[in-house]
Formats: sequence, structure tokens, C-alpha cells
Amino acid sequence: MSQRATGAGYELQARHYLERAGLTFFAANVTLRGGELDLIMRDGQTWVFVEVRYRRSDAFGGAAASVTYRKQQRLLHTAAVWLAGRGASFDTSSCRFDVLAITGNQLEWIPNAFNAD
Repeated sequence: MSQRATGAGYELQARHYLERAGLTFFAANVTLRGGELDLIMRDGQTWVFVEVRYRRSDAFGGAAASVTYRKQQRLLHTAAVWLAGRGASFDTSSCRFDVLAITGNQLEWIPNAFNAD
């Protein structure tokens, strides 16, 4: 199985987990100038941008630790571009950035993992 297919499988698992938790799916694998958004969900009136990370083990800090400051900045930029395409911004829309980390067989959802401030 290719790395892309494996990643798509984990993203689908993450999507179903979040839907069971009450979020509504909007889009997946949105690629824009500067980056990609794994999942875009809604939690009521809030846009939720979800970064899905998988690591086989936590030997090097686990999946959540792999969302570095640089990766966060790229996600913030990509989300801002996506919002601008809808005539919105962080100032006019309720948004949050979640991480769904899968390490081995453990799934960890981190709501508000980082923010645009």
C-alpha cells in the first residue's frame, strides 16, 4: 500500500471519529497555495481545521509532537487562504485548529491544539 493510500485511510478513520463526536464533515485534502488541509469540519458555527498525524510508535515523540511550529504556521496560512476564498477571515469567522494524532493503535484528539493568535 502506498504512503498516500495509508494516509487517506487514517484521514478517513479520523473523519469518522470526529463525526461520531458530533462534528460535521465539510471537505478533505484541500490543497491550496502553500499547503494542504487534511480535514475541514464544522462544530456548530465554528470551522475546524484538522491536521491528521500518524506515527507507528512514540519513539520520537509520537504523532502529536510531529506538528511543529513551522507546520502550524503553514496550516494557519493555508486556512487563511481558504477562508479568503470564501470572503472570510480569522477576524470574521469562528475557527479552531485541532490535531488528531494516531500513534500505533492509540487515537488522541486535541481540540484547539494551536491558534491563529
